[in-house]
Amino acid sequence: MTDFNPEVPYNALPLLPPPTHKIETTEILKSCITARVALAELKQAAELIPNSAVLVNALPLLEARASSEIENIVTTTDKLFEFADIAEDRADAATKEALRYRTALYEGSKMVQRRMLTTDMAIQICSTIKGVDLDIRSDSGTTLKNRGSGKTIYTPPVGQKLLVEMLDNWAEFMHGNQEIDPLVRMAVQHYQFEAIHPFSDGNGRTGRILNILFLVEHGLLDSPILYFSRYIIQHKAAYYQLLQNVTKEQDWAPWIHFILAGVEETCTWTTDKIKSIRELMEHTGEFVQKRLPKTYSWELVELLFKQPYCRIGNLVEANVAKRQTASVYLKQLCDLGVLRELKSGRENLFVHPKYIELLTAEENVWIYYSGVETETANHAEL
Repeated sequence: MTDFNPEVPYNALPLLPPPTHKIETTEILKSCITARVALAELKQAAELIPNSAVLVNALPLLEARASSEIENIVTTTDKLFEFADIAEDRADAATKEALRYRTALYEGSKMVQRRMLTTDMAIQICSTIKGVDLDIRSDSGTTLKNRGSGKTIYTPPVGQKLLVEMLDNWAEFMHGNQEIDPLVRMAVQHYQFEAIHPFSDGNGRTGRILNILFLVEHGLLDSPILYFSRYIIQHKAAYYQLLQNVTKEQDWAPWIHFILAGVEETCTWTTDKIKSIRELMEHTGEFVQKRLPKTYSWELVELLFKQPYCRIGNLVEANVAKRQTASVYLKQLCDLGVLRELKSGRENLFVHPKYIELLTAEENVWIYYSGVETETANHAEL
């Protein structure tokens, strides 16, 4: 039991590491093994997609939408894809903010492949999410309240100097405690970052990006394709309750188990999603090649998955076709039922509905194109 008082700034937040017996129980270490297996299977599934941009363009957008939704910043996957590869000035505020999350995740993954996670990197990530230059807060921070009752449940530490010292300790724990399993360190650092609450806004989203970057940094993921916020949304009450229990009781084991279970479950679900994407790509290629043999190229089919909201310019930039021919190709694919044309401002977009439906569905299933088969297919049935 700590002397925690939710109404008082938690300047007595214990530094890391926690006592070993609290974070490395036999049960936790067993869970680490199964989570690592799931991560390895996810990496292997991703390697089977011929072009990694297919996943990197899609899965981080799903993560961005879900992570933003946790903070009540609500947009749709369709809007994110519509504005993902053009200037975002036409998008609404929530879509812009979610797209900045995607940018922060992507840029952060490139940074950690060159160097370690640091406080400066966290500042840069949060600044990208918010679209303004930020620093460690010097004010009292946001008092966290229960949304139902309005009761204060947590008051973060105050004092910029103290926050910097806590963040230095946080970064040192991530990289200086090599004897502790990386997945355990990920769970512990996530709690600590959220408890420090170093920014005036954007802490939750920054912390969730840091989880994925930590896995990339340690080679457990090759790219930021873990859709972890889906798990948090599904278990939101437990997520916040377990965070509180660490604060109040230093009850680390249930929190770590929760994070490890989330990694395993999310990896398994994402692996199935990737397998379904690969199979839909293969089926789409076979369908287009059979119905439009003069139009077909694998580069064209692949582009429909890299850019599910496709523009004529995308085909030109990818050297698939010149502008006039690209327009003909896309309209032929609409006639075939692979794409659907829609107006967006002054331009025409060509949407890949079957792929969008697969990405946004909870179940990892898809339907054969009309005239090929009539049954529902998933990765196990093909």
